[in-house]
Amino acid sequence: MDSSSSVALRRRLEIRSDLSSGPGPGPGPGLGHASGPRLNGCVPLSHQVAGHKYGVDKVGILQHPDGTVLKQLQPPPRGPREMQFYSMVYAEDCHDPCLLVLQQHLPKFFGTWSSPDSPTDLYLKLEDVTRRFQKPCIMDVKIGQRSYDPFASQEKREQQIRKYPLMEEIGFLVLGMRVYNVGSDSFDSYDQHYGRGLVKETIKDGLSKFFFNGDVLRKDAITASIVKVQKILLWFEGQSQLNFYASSLLFVYDGVPSASPRMLSSEEKTTARTLEKIDGVLEYNNNIDQSLSTMYSLHKKGCTSSHHQAKQDNSKWQPNGNRSPIQLEAKGQDKPGEADRSEADVEVRMIDFAHVFPSEVHDHGYIYGLRNLLKVLQEILED
Repeated sequence: MDSSSSVALRRRLEIRSDLSSGPGPGPGPGLGHASGPRLNGCVPLSHQVAGHKYGVDKVGILQHPDGTVLKQLQPPPRGPREMQFYSMVYAEDCHDPCLLVLQQHLPKFFGTWSSPDSPTDLYLKLEDVTRRFQKPCIMDVKIGQRSYDPFASQEKREQQIRKYPLMEEIGFLVLGMRVYNVGSDSFDSYDQHYGRGLVKETIKDGLSKFFFNGDVLRKDAITASIVKVQKILLWFEGQSQLNFYASSLLFVYDGVPSASPRMLSSEEKTTARTLEKIDGVLEYNNNIDQSLSTMYSLHKKGCTSSHHQAKQDNSKWQPNGNRSPIQLEAKGQDKPGEADRSEADVEVRMIDFAHVFPSEVHDHGYIYGLRNLLKVLQEILED
């Protein structure tokens, strides 16, 4: 991307949000201030479990007084790339059905923000998906067989492989989690070193800690998580225009169980029925040769999928206004008692998009990671 294009793109994307913008007033429960006010009332995010932390790293995550999350832009090219990704997916004129469905799996994006005192420090203004939970249990899981992108240097590749050599085999890595313990009324935290210590033989027990509250295994939260992850897998199986590297899933559920669990909707029951035994390994295809300058014209491409038989013209963008989600195909019959199954209120959102690139093939590495994660969650549920 040349300098003139970069300048034009930056001007177009810098959507400034003032202090009154955002989804609602005040930080929600469990979002206490980790230190004194700074940056016009913004404070370090108190419940962050992974990633760059404000005051520790050069960039970090803050809590805005209106309840949104502020993610400081990383140095180029990672920061601008993530900003452009969000701006592309949430563009007002976006009519690509593939991207419109993707919005359902991301935090809401409210543009960019900067403090009047530091106007050059740019932040992404995002939904805090933990905000509505009383005792939010949070887990950050990196997905994929490789945590470095196709343009990474050999040094970067070797560094990432050394951090977790089993990434290619397991397909995901627990970056951090905090779990509410009902007995002590406190949170137990596990950092990236805990996740990197998990091997193939211990990954199931290691992951199950996220769903154990010190008293019982929250199988309701596991069931709900499976449903959410399965929907994300269906999206990936139906698209071949984006590949994601070093991206994560953020899991959130309430450590205080609801007295009246929410019943599964008919769509969620249908989605849950599509979960099948997952065997074999998909071949990983890393053949991405398009330049970065083409990434933000991806709406010109159609979503190729068995769920979207109509193929769009790749040479000319045809706005079709189709905002309907991918149709979920039911497989199998209802099992006895399935209608009576209840589900915890759970969020599973995709986060971290500094390494998203255009592609013409399915994201086999991410799909492999999702399938393996689903397999482990199913094994935990069946124990």
